[in-house]
Amino acid sequence: MQTGEPRTRGPDIPVEQFLVTLPLFSDLTAEEIARIAGGTRRLYATKGEALFTRGDRCEGFHVILYGQVKLFVTSPQGSEKVIEIMGPGISFGEAILFMDSPYVISAQALKDSLLLHVSKALVFDEIERDPRFARRLLAGMSRKLHQLIRDVEAYSLRSGLERVIGYLLREDELADGSARATSVSLPANKMIVASRLNLTPEYFSRILHELAAAGLIVMEGRTVNVPDVERLRTYGG
Repeated sequence: MQTGEPRTRGPDIPVEQFLVTLPLFSDLTAEEIARIAGGTRRLYATKGEALFTRGDRCEGFHVILYGQVKLFVTSPQGSEKVIEIMGPGISFGEAILFMDSPYVISAQALKDSLLLHVSKALVFDEIERDPRFARRLLAGMSRKLHQLIRDVEAYSLRSGLERVIGYLLREDELADGSARATSVSLPANKMIVASRLNLTPEYFSRILHELAAAGLIVMEGRTVNVPDVERLRTYGG
């Protein structure tokens, strides 16, 4: 599905009702919401459907209302590297708007999904009209840049075991050490999560088996139960 020709199907719910639930637009007036809705479309994507592919022209950015989307690149040999796995409330594609160049990555729905597509022309008009909108976009892009730096650090300086443990503990969410136990639901199948962590699926599975054998995690389908957060945090293999 190309962003230049978004398809709208399903319930005819006004776009305004979606916009007001999103942090990016949370404190806008009814008049401002109505103006943005004029340049926003609903996109329904079925599981496996492409939202855009590398080389497509960027005509706006997306916000996920429900479902799940992966961003990825494909090598000339056909191997795939997952850049990010995203769920409801997450936006993507903002940065490329300002580069006036085609997409350098591809996006695909991992589940049946509903998204909003906010047009490039509207974004530029709103930035001219209201600097607050620009600040929100910059804040979102800054968070993503920070996460990208964390990813590069993990891939470069951490072992595979450390990457998996860090992913399971969501270090940014459990940094205060208050949680004694936690459960993590893997957002996609092991192959996709492994690619996200820059690991082979086989190596990712071996690490999970090692952690399970050590009594540090309990696997229940895609749910990973961590009975003792501190034990897992300090595990060295």
